[in-house]
Amino acid sequence: MSQSADRMTAPATAASRPAISFFERFLTAWVLLCMAGGIGLGHLLPGTFAYLGHTEMAQVNLPIAVLIWLMIVPMLLKIDFAALKAVGQHWKGMGVTLFVNWAVKPFSMALLGWIFIRHVFAAALPADQLDAYIAGLILLAAAPCTAMVFVWSRLCNGEPAFTLSQVALNDAIMVVAFAPIVGLLLGLSAITVPWNTLVLSVALYIVVPVIASALLRHWMLRHGGQPALDRLLARLGPISLAALLLMLVLLFGFQGQQILDHPLIIAMLAVPILIQVYFNAGLAYLLNRWMGVAHCVAGPSALIGASNFFELAVAAAVGLFGVHSGAALATVVGVLIEVPVMLSVVRIVTRSRHWYETRTH
Repeated sequence: MSQSADRMTAPATAASRPAISFFERFLTAWVLLCMAGGIGLGHLLPGTFAYLGHTEMAQVNLPIAVLIWLMIVPMLLKIDFAALKAVGQHWKGMGVTLFVNWAVKPFSMALLGWIFIRHVFAAALPADQLDAYIAGLILLAAAPCTAMVFVWSRLCNGEPAFTLSQVALNDAIMVVAFAPIVGLLLGLSAITVPWNTLVLSVALYIVVPVIASALLRHWMLRHGGQPALDRLLARLGPISLAALLLMLVLLFGFQGQQILDHPLIIAMLAVPILIQVYFNAGLAYLLNRWMGVAHCVAGPSALIGASNFFELAVAAAVGLFGVHSGAALATVVGVLIEVPVMLSVVRIVTRSRHWYETRTH
């Protein structure tokens, strides 16, 4: 493919970009409501939440596991792994995103966690949860976003073929790379790695859902075509969002006392996440510009490089450290700030297009 191929890719038209849905746009508001509701219910019904928190099998919390599956599978159904055949079409943008996702983001988050959690905010946080907070931040950064990236890409006129193939490639890599990277960084942070639980989490929340979703997608396309798959996704969308919100009610119910004892804990955990998002988005965007990649590829590349697969992070945190852990809370903070932060990145990418395209070749 010629060196100028990336520059020649036409962006998606504005008319082809569906707007972000009402519930997605105000996800932060729903999370805040779930946070308040969960804390209140946890205080009013401590026995019920204690029972749910201890409903486990092989160290897996069953209510949370069911809800996470209801969130993850509809998202993975959108991924066409046949798009992996096109990964070479935008090899520069692919390379930048893979570099940021796998060689920069998890390690930069581990460093930020060490700086802010272990040092800057350590005196204001519960001492017995410091390691767990850092672990939650690492889990959040080690899982590249899967579903919401399609929304962000469309909002910035991203190239659909690039976005689809990049997400498919990231998901394929995640199957084999998530556990080793998490294990390495937890080890470097002097956090004990329960390898059996980590491997089980990868199997439950990555390998099995990816296979099940791919088989279901293939069956739907074979028997009903794209319209049948679209109808299924439309029906599953509200279920996925409802599962997310119910899971947040449970997690905040489990975490309520810790939050009430340390009311600024959410803000302190948000600081390294915010820095990490803007740093990695900016790095990917600038590297693409330096390499002469078209803006319609650089935009989604920056967004994929910055956002996180928080559903997987929450699942792994609950499995590894428990529903009452600081790790689970840290990953939930990622849910809280995901939409407003990523919309701000979309705005930056969109408004800077003229500057981006006036680069010197």
